Amino acid sequence: MRLRYSFRLEPNPAQRQLLARTFGCARVVFNDALALRRAAHAAGEPWIGAGELSKRVITLGKRRVERSWLREVSAVVLQQSLRDLESAYRAFFDSRAGSRKGAKVGPPSFKSRKDRRQAVRFTANARWKITGRGRLSLPKIGEIPVRWSRTLPSVPATVTVVKDPAGRYFASFVIDTDPDADAARWPPHAEKEAAGREVGLDMGLTHFVVLDTGEKIASPRFLRRAEKKLKKLQRSHSRKQMGSKNKEKSRRALARQHARVADARHEFHHQLSARLVREHQAVHAETLNVKGMARGRLAKAIHDAGWSAFLDMLEYKAARYGRVFQRTGRSFPSSQRCSNPACHRIDGPKPLKVRTWTCPGCGTVHDRDTNAARNTRQEGQRLHSIKVAEGHHGDPKRLRSDGKTKDRRSRHDAKKQGATESGPRTCAA
Repeated sequence: MRLRYSFRLEPNPAQRQLLARTFGCARVVFNDALALRRAAHAAGEPWIGAGELSKRVITLGKRRVERSWLREVSAVVLQQSLRDLESAYRAFFDSRAGSRKGAKVGPPSFKSRKDRRQAVRFTANARWKITGRGRLSLPKIGEIPVRWSRTLPSVPATVTVVKDPAGRYFASFVIDTDPDADAARWPPHAEKEAAGREVGLDMGLTHFVVLDTGEKIASPRFLRRAEKKLKKLQRSHSRKQMGSKNKEKSRRALARQHARVADARHEFHHQLSARLVREHQAVHAETLNVKGMARGRLAKAIHDAGWSAFLDMLEYKAARYGRVFQRTGRSFPSSQRCSNPACHRIDGPKPLKVRTWTCPGCGTVHDRDTNAARNTRQEGQRLHSIKVAEGHHGDPKRLRSDGKTKDRRSRHDAKKQGATESGPRTCAA
């Protein structure tokens, strides 16, 4: 598995100017290459390949007087900028062809020098290194101090230098994880304690997550707690004169406060997801339509919770440490069904104000959230058992309640195979 490790950088004023120049050169190369391809498309000319594009924009561009300053930065950064353009076009074409999952992706657009987030990537060809003093040495920039919060588990493949809207600099390393090193991260008794333990999760707003054991973890509501200070900074920022230095100062102060909120939420997600994966052999969670739910009046609270980011962390950490992570179907009625294995009666939808209810079938009194978490665990166990027994990919969208697959492609392949075994079809003249 490949992961990213980010560390804070502390460049001096001279290095900040060099980094700004590097960001600008990478942006200009990207825009020049995009302009050439757009012009060729408008004129009906053939597609410009990556090699020809690199020759026109970088090699010949350095010889022109108006682009001679491209020589002042590392050539690897400029080549990586062209690769980013290739990736953007590939994502656009795959999205149009239907071979790319997720939302539709538009064509690449020009980058602006006013973008608050800037990034450049250095590969091994750039000969960057981590010095003996723990500094990051970059070509034509120098040695930059790094705040090492942890050790790197292996030698990084690439490093990306990022400047965020708050004016902070980060070094993002791409790391290939080591299973032996991952196994040594937890104490020896952790594996024995987690053996056989499974947990179901129910996400919410009042409680961020409720476990099937009845434990309820309160939602920190980081944005709500910082809202008063954010309003004050936003009001002050709106009163500054456009284009003034005070306007830029207030913008950075506002961006820093937003960064604190995001960092606190990110840390909370990491700690909770690591705890759940460490203490349980299997984690079962519901599939949430966050984009759809965020269109209503609870949009701010839903975005403040960050359910999608938390579930993504659970998924990759479970895969990294050899745990099981299973999602239930989006239409699974976890809040409507009785979690008693002898009953499983579906009592229908209920308004959010109903927090406890009594099953009319077996008479069990249920806490709404705990009951939903137990149903999620039971459904996740069922889906995972089918996945293991039948070798199915475990996608809850393609599993019926009776355990049989409803994959259209599988049925098509079965029909095709049956037609092949029965022999070719003949048509009467």
